[in-house]
Amino acid sequence: MNASNPIIIIPARLGAARLPNKPLADIHGQPMIVHVWRRACEAKAGRVVVAAGEQAIVDAVIAVGGEAVLTDPALASGSDRIAAALKQLDPRQEHDFVINLQGDLPTIPPEDIHSILPPMDDPAVDIATLVTLITRPEEIQDPNVVKAVIAFPARQSGPLRIGRALYFSRAAIPSGEGPYFHHIGIYAYRRSALERFVTLPPSVLELRERLEQLRALEAGMKIVAVHVDTAPLGVDTLADLERARLALA
Repeated sequence: MNASNPIIIIPARLGAARLPNKPLADIHGQPMIVHVWRRACEAKAGRVVVAAGEQAIVDAVIAVGGEAVLTDPALASGSDRIAAALKQLDPRQEHDFVINLQGDLPTIPPEDIHSILPPMDDPAVDIATLVTLITRPEEIQDPNVVKAVIAFPARQSGPLRIGRALYFSRAAIPSGEGPYFHHIGIYAYRRSALERFVTLPPSVLELRERLEQLRALEAGMKIVAVHVDTAPLGVDTLADLERARLALA
C-alpha cells in the first residue's frame, strides 16, 4: 500500500451545543472519547492520537494509556484541529496520510476505519471517505442524514466497492429510481491535500449546505468513497448516547 505511514487523529472538544461535554460522556465507566480511541487502535491502521480542545480530554485519554495533544479550542472545524495537531506531532512530516475520525463515533467497526486507506493507493485521490446504503425511507428526506452522490463503476473487481464522489447534500439526491447513500463522516487525507484544504476559504456551496467536504470538491480535489455495510451511530443527543450505551453493553 502506498500509505506507508498513516496516522489516525481524532478531533474532540467540549463545546457541542446539543450535548455539552460530549467527549467525556460516560459509556460503561469510560468517557466516549476513550471508546472511539479504542476502536481506532483496534483498526491497526496506524498511530492514534486525540486532538483535544481542552485539557480534560487530554487527561482522559492519557489515563488509559493513549496519546493526546492539546489544540486551540477556538479552531473552527475538525479538519483545522487535525491539521494543527499534525504540525505539533510530526514536524518532520513522516506521516504521509491522515485519517480524520470523528470523536462521536464510539460504535464504528474497526474494519471500516481500516477500509478507508486502500483507495489512497491511487495517486490521483486526494481524500477518501465512507458511505453506506440508506435502508430506512425516512432518512432520505432527513436533512441530518447527509446524502452522497457516488459514481460506482458498473463492474468492479476486488473486495471493496469504491467510487468517485460527485456531490454531498442534505437534500434527497439524486432524483429518479435507484439507491441513496448515507455519508459517514470519516476521511483519509493525503497529507498535501489536508494542508491545502485548511488554507482554502469556506466555499459557496459549503456555506449553503453546511458541509465542509464541498469545499474540497469546489476546489477540484478528488474524493472517493468506500461502500461499507452499516453506518455507525453518531452521538449528538442524550437519546443517541443511550443507544450507544445499549450497543456497547
